[in-house]
Amino acid sequence: HGAAELDETGTEALPRRTPAPAWLPTAKGEEGDFCLRSSDCAAGLCCARHFWSKICKPVLREGQVCTRHRRKGSHGLEIFQRCQCAEGLACRLQREHGPADASRLHTCQRH
Repeated sequence: HGAAELDETGTEALPRRTPAPAWLPTAKGEEGDFCLRSSDCAAGLCCARHFWSKICKPVLREGQVCTRHRRKGSHGLEIFQRCQCAEGLACRLQREHGPADASRLHTCQRH
């Protein structure tokens, strides 16, 4: 049974704290890297939920399917989140050629 190391004051020496968790890279995360917030990811990526963790995913471009949330806060319920549309784009109901409201699909479109 090894005794805990004591410092000069007679108390247990505590390990030094690191500013970030060891698993979090110091460089900006690339696509697929774990993250806590979008600022952890490189340009053009956001931090979004993927199963029960969060990873860097690409910001959506024009024509890509996006998620439009009817209620505030419902974004947190998804296990596969998508990023927001890129700057200058909005998530809007896709305009279909056919019966009105045939598709409830939303895509990133220019303002």
